[in-house]
Parts: sequence; structure tokens; C-alpha cells
Amino acid sequence: MKKVIITLAILATGVVILPSCKKDYTCVCTVNGKEVYREDLGKQTRSDAEDACESKSVNPGVIAKCEVE
Repeated sequence: MKKVIITLAILATGVVILPSCKKDYTCVCTVNGKEVYREDLGKQTRSDAEDACESKSVNPGVIAKCEVE
């Protein structure tokens, strides 16, 4: 019983400490190795930031490589 209580206490602490994993991300786009665009994406999850950044990679006539920092 004592081990169960300790395990539950550790899990509860983890849930409180790691609530959402949202961070500030920046999208950086380059063409031929030169930075051409940089935008602050604000607080969001990494997958949401990557999706937002990828949407900026294709402009009419220019294909840039955009990555999240």
C-alpha cells in the first residue's frame, strides 16, 4: 500500500510540473542558405509551430526552407 501511495504522489507531481509543454517558437525561412524571413510564433506546442511555419515556406515563385527554432 505504501508503494502505491508513493507512486501516485510521484505521478501527481509530474502532472503539475509538466502541464502543457507550450513554448515560444520562432519560424526562420531561408533561400539558398540566406535568411529571408523570421517570425515569432508565440506560445504553442512544437507540432502546431511546425505546421504554422511550414505554411509560410511556399510563396508564388519562391520555395523557401522554413524551420522552427
